Amino acid sequence: MSLGPAGASLSPEQADNFEDIEKQFAVKVVQHMSTYWSILEKIPGSKLRLTKFDDEIYEHFKKEFPNFDATATINEDEMKSKEGKERWRNFISAYEKKIDDFNFGTMLRSNPKFEYGEKDTIFAVRMQFYAIEIVRNREGLNDWVHEKANAEKK
Repeated sequence: MSLGPAGASLSPEQADNFEDIEKQFAVKVVQHMSTYWSILEKIPGSKLRLTKFDDEIYEHFKKEFPNFDATATINEDEMKSKEGKERWRNFISAYEKKIDDFNFGTMLRSNPKFEYGEKDTIFAVRMQFYAIEIVRNREGLNDWVHEKANAEKK
């Protein structure tokens, strides 16, 4: 029995349908988005802590991305360019041993002024989500979600 690269012995005829895995991933992502939104509705973002490392993540992000405008729409092309990926990879790697699922895929609002929506959401990894949302929360940019939710209750 040869121990070649993982999956090397799989043929298309033998491979299982991975559709179920994709569906499970999508369910997990939607649960994450819904949970985060529910939390923002209950607690002003400016009072919220996403991890026990929020202070460190905030300082590190501000140092590595000094020109990031938390109020602006994220330029996904810039973020996912060769240079952007390299900058993010370097940032994210610092949290490999600290943050569970640090590189797990998730969805990120491209602009803090909008709810999650088809045109206002981009695919990101968990550390990108944490870094950007921590900055948005610290700068009060997500407080409107809580204010809107409470205004609707009255």
